[in-house]
Amino acid sequence: MMDDGEVREQLHRPILDSSTSNGSLPCTDPQESQPQPVPALPSRHSRHEPVDSRLERVLGDSTIHRFRRLGLAAWIELRLLSRIAAPAIFVYLINNLLSQSTRAFAGHLGNLELAAANLGNSGIQLLAYGLMLGMGSAVETLCGQAYGANRFEMLGIYMQRATVVLALTGIPLTVVYVFSGQILLLLGESESVASAAAIFVYGLIPQIYAYAVNFPIQKFLQSQSIVAPSAYISAGTLVIHFLLTWIVVYKLGWGLIGASLVLSLSWWIIVGAQFIYIVTTSRCRQTWTGFKLEAFAGLWDFTKLSAGSAVMLCLETWYFQILLLITGLLPDPELSLDALSVLMSVNGLLFMVSVGFNAAASVRVGNELGAGHPRAAAFSVAVVNTVSFLVAVVEAAVVMAFRHVISYLFTSGETVANEVSELTPLLAVTLVLNGVQPVLSGNMVGDDWRDSHADLDTVVGNLPNRLEQRGGEIQTTFGQVGGRQRVTRKRMDE
Repeated sequence: MMDDGEVREQLHRPILDSSTSNGSLPCTDPQESQPQPVPALPSRHSRHEPVDSRLERVLGDSTIHRFRRLGLAAWIELRLLSRIAAPAIFVYLINNLLSQSTRAFAGHLGNLELAAANLGNSGIQLLAYGLMLGMGSAVETLCGQAYGANRFEMLGIYMQRATVVLALTGIPLTVVYVFSGQILLLLGESESVASAAAIFVYGLIPQIYAYAVNFPIQKFLQSQSIVAPSAYISAGTLVIHFLLTWIVVYKLGWGLIGASLVLSLSWWIIVGAQFIYIVTTSRCRQTWTGFKLEAFAGLWDFTKLSAGSAVMLCLETWYFQILLLITGLLPDPELSLDALSVLMSVNGLLFMVSVGFNAAASVRVGNELGAGHPRAAAFSVAVVNTVSFLVAVVEAAVVMAFRHVISYLFTSGETVANEVSELTPLLAVTLVLNGVQPVLSGNMVGDDWRDSHADLDTVVGNLPNRLEQRGGEIQTTFGQVGGRQRVTRKRMDE
């Protein structure tokens, strides 16, 4: 048995840190090197199978012709990837549709309500979404590698610890929400738009803590390739959301505050349903063993681990927030915000496809590395990036084909429709770029390279204004990134 100090160290240490040089499963004590017996259970879903090693075997089989070997490997990876990516994309699309439908209901109340809902949702709420989702990505790394290494009991502890850390992070975010009206006025937004946006944001405060619970649960399930139940739950919640929003906004006349409160309630429905699934299904019997006091150990270490993920995703989402806030300072802020809100809504919806591939990439890379399959992990990176890019090109072509009618999904204004049509080519370019970037993020999360990616985001964010002045610093930063990657590879080999 391990003493309390060893247990605490194990609970917040990445799985690959303790890998042995011969590629065996990681362990912290000689007595623990033997695998724990798993009770035989009747259902095939009630126990966890080892990570599929066929891809690693095919890639390492030199007796097969190179092109045939690549073809077989691609087919195997596509099958493994589709089991995770397809349901994950569906889940993220449905979750995004919750927000998009709320904007649509608000937009049909009037242009001011649409501008307020967009500013509150994208200008304020996106801060919480990016921060919570980014910090929750630490669960992807730890749970993915723990699952690949057959350390199933650690998954539930990681999920609970992430929930505690994210809930504490929600406290300062609540303060930001409460003073959102004053913040928007200080940033130069018009008084009418800022006041209406603040009313919308007040109803989103419960959503903060739904995020704090949902994202760890989501990553916990995804790391085990359990994605379909979340898809069914999200789809059912979307139907309930449509009905409740229609009743509250149009029949009860609660307006913006009613729309945002229903959105918060819908997220809590998703959280409750997913948690009920975890505690009742036999598929999580080994990974969920109840609430543990160990979840409160090493909170600061987990916070530091998740900080890189948070910075990584926040830098990506803040670009859009800054663009939105600057748009509100233009001479005709309502028209500008309405047009931009339509473009960002479409971009946000299709961006969820890339986020789904991001989650799949992180799970696949983490599982393969945890199982000691480096060739399979590298090949998975190549396949998922290629597939995501091709999907993004198709999305851009569809958006360009329907650029004259897209805006009517959100508002009936013809002036807004004309503005959206003129800006759609820029949206198409953005979609193509977004088809690759989030997936690369998922690869780095699965491989635990958060700090390197955060540095890259910082450099790229500064390029437009400071390229000439900081050329030397950029080279230094990329040199540091390369050094960190070499250290990571060395650690993986050890």
